[in-house]
Formats: sequence, structure tokens, C-alpha cells
Amino acid sequence: MSSEALDVEGALRPALVPPAEHRAPVPQVDRRRPGPRWQRWYRTGAVVSDLLAVAVSSALYAQWGQASLQVVLVIGAVVLVLTGAALGVARAWDPMVFGHGSAEFSRVLRGFLGAAVIVALVSLASQLPAGRPWVFGVLPIAGVIATAGRLVLRGELHRRRRAGAAMARVLAVGTEESVGALVAQTCRAPHEGWTVVAACTPTGRGPDDGHLVAGVPVVGDLDAVAVLSRSRQFDAVSVAQAPGWTPRRLQQLAWDLEGSETELVVDPGLMEVAGPRLHVDSLDGLPLLRLTHPTFTGASRLLKELLDRIAALLLLVLLAPVLLVVAVAVAFDGGPVFFRQARVGVGGREFKMIKFRSMVPNGDELRAELLESNEGAGPMFKMRSDPRVTCVGRTLRRFSLDELPQLLNVVGGTMSLVGPRPPLPVEVAGYAPEARRRLLVKPGMTGLWQVSGRSDLSWEETLRLDLRYVENWTLALDARILVLTARAVLRGDGAY
Repeated sequence: MSSEALDVEGALRPALVPPAEHRAPVPQVDRRRPGPRWQRWYRTGAVVSDLLAVAVSSALYAQWGQASLQVVLVIGAVVLVLTGAALGVARAWDPMVFGHGSAEFSRVLRGFLGAAVIVALVSLASQLPAGRPWVFGVLPIAGVIATAGRLVLRGELHRRRRAGAAMARVLAVGTEESVGALVAQTCRAPHEGWTVVAACTPTGRGPDDGHLVAGVPVVGDLDAVAVLSRSRQFDAVSVAQAPGWTPRRLQQLAWDLEGSETELVVDPGLMEVAGPRLHVDSLDGLPLLRLTHPTFTGASRLLKELLDRIAALLLLVLLAPVLLVVAVAVAFDGGPVFFRQARVGVGGREFKMIKFRSMVPNGDELRAELLESNEGAGPMFKMRSDPRVTCVGRTLRRFSLDELPQLLNVVGGTMSLVGPRPPLPVEVAGYAPEARRRLLVKPGMTGLWQVSGRSDLSWEETLRLDLRYVENWTLALDARILVLTARAVLRGDGAY
């Protein structure tokens, strides 16, 4: 690396790369690059799973349909080829979407929809009625099976990542604060597949002139980024805003990485805003990140209200025997069956939240709820061994059965199935303006913080997850949270 670097004005200035004896060494990594390796097995599994779904659905049609086996085999082979082509055009096998959000599933479903449209057009043009069962039966069922297969693949990928495998090695570029925040986020969400292994800061040093930032070695300053990014030691370079890092430098870095396997990721500095609200636009070749408003009203919210109440009614009917048994057990344990408490809902309006009583009826449950609200989710888990919790209450809490009466709140319109945690009035009284954004939507029986998989969440972390839900709500996100909640409850994970 040269001892001088050219800045954007064209003037020469001394480079900020510290002397070799003061720099932390670049971590030695496996040059076999496990990132692409996991992408290969995932892609193989995705291709096999998607095409096998078509074969299985065709076999079911051969078993129960009215067409002969020979017709099913011939048409099935054609549909298999068409589906593979449609999935390829929809980029359902693009490694860029493997394990990332809902994009992977939307591309799979788009591919199957494209295949169904092609089959429908061919059948219409040739006036062959034999195509109808494939358009309205075989391919939709195949799409559902393929989606289930992708869920299994993603679950295996997340399991490997939690074990430290199939991770992308990241070089973080930015200030000490931005690097530390990125390290903390990657540690909180290992299933996303990022591990920060090195960092470059404006000074080439960490806090207090040290060699580490949040446990990650600082291997250079901003001038070292270009050389390090081409060293084939990193799968991605994450760039955040930093003094001295100009748009010209970012563009040059993008050019430097062309043709390599290293990705360039730019942090826009927008906390907890993602997914459907972010759109890439351009102005005379200048890339712009367009941020749309969050959805608090309109057709999608009305649909959520309708689905919430219908689902809550159905659950009350289906779970009526369970509710009756639990009510009798709580009654025999002494004291009232239900525990009602004032909570704050949408717009700051108070309502009475209903739960099955799980503690001795002497007011301790109220104090326990206050403890829970003040310290985050952790005490909810610790209270299982609390002597104030009844024998029946421990079982109820383990399987979250004490929360079931909140379905009445959902039917009544004061709560939703999914949403932020319903706060206590004493909490809301001390809310900062940021925290008050929780009250823009209805509180939920479950939410992002309940399915986070952690029992030691602090107040700041629960607030962050609640705000992420408020800012990025979609029906797809609700469905994902409900699936994770059901899985956690069936495993007996307590408060999810």
C-alpha cells in the first residue's frame, strides 16, 4: 500500500494507515470460502425441492384424478419443464435471496404462477380441457409443497448459522459507533448469516486508541478499504457513513469489486426501516432511496382487523374445551378465574386486558406485571420459579395458556393477534416521543419480541423490536410471527 493517497480534490495527503507494528492483523480465514459452499448446497436443495413438488403433486393427481396414467406422465413431464423454466425466469434459484426475508418465497410463488399462466394459455389456444386440473389443482398444490420445502431448507440454514457455519465474513467500514452497532446486530441475529471479522475506521484505531471495536480487530483506516476488499478474505464489505468517506470513494470501491465474489453493502442509516417501505429510485443517474410512509390506515388495515376478529372467533370456538378445563382448574386453585388489568392500546386509550390468573390472589400479580414491564421480557421467564405462581399457573405459563382469554380482547377490538406488547399506564406516562410510536397500532397477543428466541431482552431491545414491527408491518410479517409463535408454544417455550 502506498504511503500517500489521492483525495477527492486531487491533492496528496498522508495516508492514515497505521504502521504495521500498531495494526491488528487481518484474521486468517479459510480460502475455500464456506459462503459459496453453503449457497451451492442450498441451491441444489431448492431446485430438487421445487421440481419434486411438481412431481409429487402430479402423482397425487394420477392417484385421485380422472386422467389416465399415460396422459398424466406426458403432461406432467411438460409441466415439469415449464415450471423449471418459469422458476428460472422468476430467479427463484438466485443465491441473493436464499434465506433472506419474504423475497425468496415471493419468487417461488411467482414462478409457479407463471407456469400456471403458460399452461392455461396453451390449453386455451389448443382448446384442450385437460389443462384445467393442472392450472387450478396440480400447480397450486405444487406451489404449497415447494414453499414448505423452502421452509425446511431455511430452517436447516438457520440451524447451521446458529452453530457458526454458513456465515458471510464481513469487513465493516465506518465510525467506531457504527461498527459497534453492526457487530451487536449481527450477534443478535446470527440466522441472517453475517459475522464481522474485521473493521476499518477513519483513524485506523478503535476506542481509546486500541486495536479492537466491539471485539473485532481494526485492520486499517479508510485508505486501506480498497486493498483489503480485494484480498479475497471477505464475502462482503459493509460501508456506513464516516468522516472522510465520500461518494467518489464509494463509487471507486464498487468499481474495484467488480468481477469479484465480494459484495458491497451500504448502510443508509435508517434504523428499523426495511422491507416494503424502501424503494430504489434514480434521478438523472443518481441512485436514491425512496422511503414510503408506514401503513396505519386503509384497506390493508381493515383487512387485518377483519382477519384478526375472524381468527379470534374461530380459535375461541376450537379452543372452547381447553378454555373450560383451564377455567375449572384455576377456580379449584382458589380465587378468581380471570385477572384483569388496565393496559394502554392504540391512540393511548386504556382497556382491560384479560388473562387466566396464574398467581396467588393477593395483589402480587400486579407487582409481577410491573416488574415484567420495567425489566423487559426476562422476569417473565424467571417468575416460573416464583413462589407466588400457583401450581396451575406454572403449567399455564409454560404453554402460554394464561394468555388465551386475550382472544376476547381481539374480538372486542382492543387488541390484535400480532402487535407491540400492551404497555401499562405507568409505562406510557414516562414514554419518550420515540416510544409513543408503539401506540400507533393495536397491541398484540404476540409480537416480534416474543418470538425473538431470547429471554433476557432489555427495555431498549423490546422497544426496538416493537418499533420495527410498527414501521414495517405487513400481513406477511403477521403470518410469520404467528407461525413462530405456534411453534414456540407447542415446544413449551413459555412466553414464546
